Amino acid sequence: MTPADVLALAREKNVKMVDFRFLDLFGTWQHFSVPVQAVDEDTFSEGLGFDGSSVRGWKTIDQSDMLVVPDPATAWIDPFLAEPTLILNCNVQDCITREDYNRDPRNVARHAEAYIKSIGLADTAYFGAEAEFFLFDDVTYDSGTNYSHFMVDSREGHWNTGRDEGGNNLGYKLRPKSGYFPVPPHDQLQDIRTEMSLRMIEAGIDVEAQHHEVATGGQCEIDMRFQPMLHMADQMVIYKYIVKQVAREHGMTATFMPKPLFGDNGSGMHCHLSLWKDGKNLFFGDQYAGLSQEALWAIGGILKHAPALLAFTNPTTNSYKRLVPGYEAPVNLAYSSRNRSASIRIPTYSPSEKAKRFEFRCPDSTCNPYLAFSALTMAAVDGIQSKIDPGKPMDKNIYDLPPEVLKDIPNTPSSLGAALDALEGDHEFLLRGDVFSSDLVESYIEYKRTNEVNEMALRPHPYEYYLYFDV
Repeated sequence: MTPADVLALAREKNVKMVDFRFLDLFGTWQHFSVPVQAVDEDTFSEGLGFDGSSVRGWKTIDQSDMLVVPDPATAWIDPFLAEPTLILNCNVQDCITREDYNRDPRNVARHAEAYIKSIGLADTAYFGAEAEFFLFDDVTYDSGTNYSHFMVDSREGHWNTGRDEGGNNLGYKLRPKSGYFPVPPHDQLQDIRTEMSLRMIEAGIDVEAQHHEVATGGQCEIDMRFQPMLHMADQMVIYKYIVKQVAREHGMTATFMPKPLFGDNGSGMHCHLSLWKDGKNLFFGDQYAGLSQEALWAIGGILKHAPALLAFTNPTTNSYKRLVPGYEAPVNLAYSSRNRSASIRIPTYSPSEKAKRFEFRCPDSTCNPYLAFSALTMAAVDGIQSKIDPGKPMDKNIYDLPPEVLKDIPNTPSSLGAALDALEGDHEFLLRGDVFSSDLVESYIEYKRTNEVNEMALRPHPYEYYLYFDV
């Protein structure tokens, strides 16, 4: 779509406002709106100014002026706003030099796509993201000097089998780990997921399937068809927006928090990856599970760099409450065909070239998709360039292995702090081709340590009262 096409769409849909959106360093979608008559074709080259010092992790107040430059290919009509509003994703530039801002996540993804082309390795990195989330009917949380609590509730939650529901408790609640795939009335969220899926389709997202997920209490998944990396990251941001907005319209709330419930499965975002060149899948071959040697090297790169990668793919302290054994969580840094106990799985649903890829199962949807997908791509590229041997596949249920065997299989980091330490010591592969910058990596680590890891470490936890109050 060209700038002229966008303006024609605005006229066709009687658009009143144009909303310019971009992601901050840590994954929050930011926006501002202008009347449609203030937008013309020059806007797409000249950009619009905003205050970069008010965005987390970006500019200082003495260097605050920045530009958003809209990408016309991302135009869509927001279905939730009262007045017809056209949405445009934007890249961020320095208003003086007009250079791409190195802490803008979308710029990182654009540069990652350009890098794999510039070295002649591939022309497309395809990603398929399988995002999971919870829908709750109520949520409360608070923390202060002398108290801390959270409470979530769900019409499906197994904890509500004995609740007084005004004489109308019909008993169809989901037992823990029993949410995959019972039909209604156990699955009480079918219609809401369908509405979310249809809204996504209207926004240009190619939806493949929707279903209830394993956990009790409203865990869901809607799958999108694979797309080029930048496009999939754009879609992931829209996906989360639509899920939250539809949930709100139904008096519910959606969370992509990886582990909101104790004792049941958490929410991940499994990422399927393949590299293509000249219409051919570079990961299709005659090696293990129908993969090529390049694909095995790419797996080797991701396994080697996984501890550092998780700082971007699993970027919250809560992420590491999901990455624990026993809940289909991929804590073992190994690869295998069909095996969901390994962090990298090679799907075997189809033998076709088009379907051949591997799935990295660690990520969750709290990540910034532009940074996460770019980091995974750079690790895979390093694996191919350096011919990193992934070792032998682990074609067993790793959770059932005896301790003397399990001790030789590396694990994911046990905390966000450990992942940040790994990133600090292993990020040179991200800097190639100026895809990531040292400035971005250092700023990201400092912010996460200061504002998340350290702040969590300072606060007493309610369970500590259970353990220690009466010592």
